[in-house]
Amino acid sequence: MPVSAFPDHTLGSAPAAARRAMAGVTEKQGHLPAAVARLATSPELLDGFLKSSALFESTTLDPLSREVLVMTMATGNDCHICVAMHTAKLTALGADPGLIAALRERRALPDERLEAVREFTLAVLATAGAVDDATLQAFLAHGYTARNALEVVLGIGTYTMSTLANRMTGAPVDPQLAAFA
Repeated sequence: MPVSAFPDHTLGSAPAAARRAMAGVTEKQGHLPAAVARLATSPELLDGFLKSSALFESTTLDPLSREVLVMTMATGNDCHICVAMHTAKLTALGADPGLIAALRERRALPDERLEAVREFTLAVLATAGAVDDATLQAFLAHGYTARNALEVVLGIGTYTMSTLANRMTGAPVDPQLAAFA
């Protein structure tokens, strides 16, 4: 589908059902991200992603583990926006530059516990959730829980929505994230 099918909506041009979510993102971030402006074409997708993202952020997975999952999804689906945005988030969390580089390059991570999240995420994707007991036990052996395993599924669903929609709409990386692109 041509990118022109996905306009850069403003609060004035967006479907009415998308305006509240757009205003909330603008207030929180100080600007309207291009991805949000284009996702507003489908108020349901925009709202679904924002709600799912908030739910994922509230899980019992620690912030670095969540970001490892997001970056695994972002690089696996070649989402330039998510890679830039979550590189910035990892940097703000004080993540080791070697960890960020490994995630961006789809390499094994220097931290064994975080590598367990990356490997488990990839296994869940590769098996459509039908991970074998050894794979689940390897994840749990790094201090994660059965609840965390299901939270990985939530993260995969959330960032499947985001990465695929961002690629489809062709939204550019915002100037605020250019240094992380």
